Amino acid sequence: MSAAIDSRNAPVITGFEFHEVVVPAKPGMINSDGLAKPLHMLPVAGQAAWSVQFDELPKLVMRMTLSNGIVALGEFYRDHDWARIEAICRGLLGTDIGALSLQALPLPLVREFDGFELAIWDGWAKTLGVPLYALLGGRVRDRVLCDAWSSHRTLDEVGPWVRAYQDQGYTSIKLKADLEDDAVGLCERVAAHAPGMKVIFDPNQRWENMASVKPLIRGLEKVGNVLLLEDPIPKWMIPDYADLCRFSSIPIVQHVALPYIYQGQRVHDIIALIQQRAADGFNFNAGLAKFAQLNAIAEAANLYCFHGSEVDLGILEAMYLHQAVAAKSCIWPSDIFGRMIREHDLLATPLRFEPPYAFVPEGPGLGVELDPAAIERYSVRHEVFA
Repeated sequence: MSAAIDSRNAPVITGFEFHEVVVPAKPGMINSDGLAKPLHMLPVAGQAAWSVQFDELPKLVMRMTLSNGIVALGEFYRDHDWARIEAICRGLLGTDIGALSLQALPLPLVREFDGFELAIWDGWAKTLGVPLYALLGGRVRDRVLCDAWSSHRTLDEVGPWVRAYQDQGYTSIKLKADLEDDAVGLCERVAAHAPGMKVIFDPNQRWENMASVKPLIRGLEKVGNVLLLEDPIPKWMIPDYADLCRFSSIPIVQHVALPYIYQGQRVHDIIALIQQRAADGFNFNAGLAKFAQLNAIAEAANLYCFHGSEVDLGILEAMYLHQAVAAKSCIWPSDIFGRMIREHDLLATPLRFEPPYAFVPEGPGLGVELDPAAIERYSVRHEVFA
């Protein structure tokens, strides 16, 4: 993953600049009006899980400067920890990134890992003058299949809402649903208003148990427009997942989300799921090195995946595109739709979407640049470590 660099121009990390931003969702883009169902499943400060909507939480964008003049970019998952950010910066300042192993960076296993990893990979790719996907082995496709997205929708609204996405060119939409939602009714409305449109349901483990989920699956099978069913029941119920895979004609997908450090997810989870036949495929969220590992395992097992998201901004979504074009297993529609939902992606030039596809940016590294005016507009805190 490296090449020789002139020692007189060694890419040493000389500084970090951070903007903490809050970029709200566009009105009505998350839920139907009147459905107040927060989606952030992790605890926030003194608040319980599922109590905060994702767009209320700050995100962090980073410029990392190198001694060769290159500016590398990073973006962190929502709800970062400033104490960790500063401590990691202090540890990295003065480091020659050319001497690092991209597969084993000297960083702690924390939720902030991927933001720093991305900047280091971006800086190294820019130093080499190659696109980021080159460090992942090169691309295997020239575009990434993506789905549309919504959280919870009412029966009255879901049909026209999904039809609007179909008219844009999308062929599938991801919907959230808990046991209060009429999942079968939602699919019936989609079928009536947008024939041919596929649905990916993501209950986020909230269909509770086999007694709840089996009747729903039979109803969804009858409608016939569900492409995938992701995480219907709690993840610890691995034998029940294996039973569901045998029971259901709809593929059962498990979300392996490594940024959810506190939920204990690791790369080896996919091995256990494959061994126990407890998943028909996967939704992967991970940084660059770990996503490559997950893809390799899935590909070896002849299973498909798609790239997940936390409804992110443009830097992370650009990374997702580089990962997806280089991953043979990434066949199903990926969750890359941040600018569709949020007011801005903070990029000077938005990512290229031609629904249902998105295209990897061209140029060295990530191939994107930040929009200074947008950064200024949404910034709530600015810090520099140098």
